[in-house]
Amino acid sequence: MSMLEVDKKTFEDEVLKADGKVLVDYYGDGCVPCAALMPHVHEFAETYGDKIKFCQLNTTKARRLAIGQKILGLPVIAIYENGEKVDECVKDDATPENVEAMIKRHYA
Repeated sequence: MSMLEVDKKTFEDEVLKADGKVLVDYYGDGCVPCAALMPHVHEFAETYGDKIKFCQLNTTKARRLAIGQKILGLPVIAIYENGEKVDECVKDDATPENVEAMIKRHYA
């Protein structure tokens, strides 16, 4: 499974209305920690994509949507279930190790 790029037009259908669990990688243009984390998240999509849908959203192009989801700093990796945010790793806590641990908590 690969990452699905979502935007303000597709976010609701692909994330909030999706069945099951959805991981969203919120990143921004010029965000160095986001760029460093992204290859790891893509690897996790390959490993865990059978049970969790992986999406990414460029907040630079969807700032209002990000604020509506209470995304105030980057990077943020969030897990949604049935349209509700149930878990997230934010900024300094968004390490590959923490993100994978979070995924494993929801990978059942």
